[in-house]
Amino acid sequence: MTTYYAKTHEKLTVDGSTGVLTISNYAIEELGDIVYLELPSVGDSIEQGKGIIVIESVKAASDVYAPVSGTVLEVNQDAEDDPSLINQLQGDDNWLIKIELSDDAKQQLESLMSDADYQASIS
Repeated sequence: MTTYYAKTHEKLTVDGSTGVLTISNYAIEELGDIVYLELPSVGDSIEQGKGIIVIESVKAASDVYAPVSGTVLEVNQDAEDDPSLINQLQGDDNWLIKIELSDDAKQQLESLMSDADYQASIS
């Protein structure tokens, strides 16, 4: 598995042709308490750079952008039903959606940052 980050704080963990999308711990801390979460539907096509998830916190409303193109395989219904879970869970447990990567996604991954590059960008 390899983890990638977008400049807009999305975190994508890739295993083969599947990606697990969440937002970075930094973004979670910056947003504060998350009160609303709107996820796409299973089967939706997503396109790199397009807004696919809406997150609202006590501080702000934000879009989560697709770091790569693909198809939504699974959504975290528990998190959508209780958005505060995103603040409580860490690591792989705070996922938002799972994506089947498109053929173009492998090339799109090259535009994302490694963990070390992302950490340097937020410090």
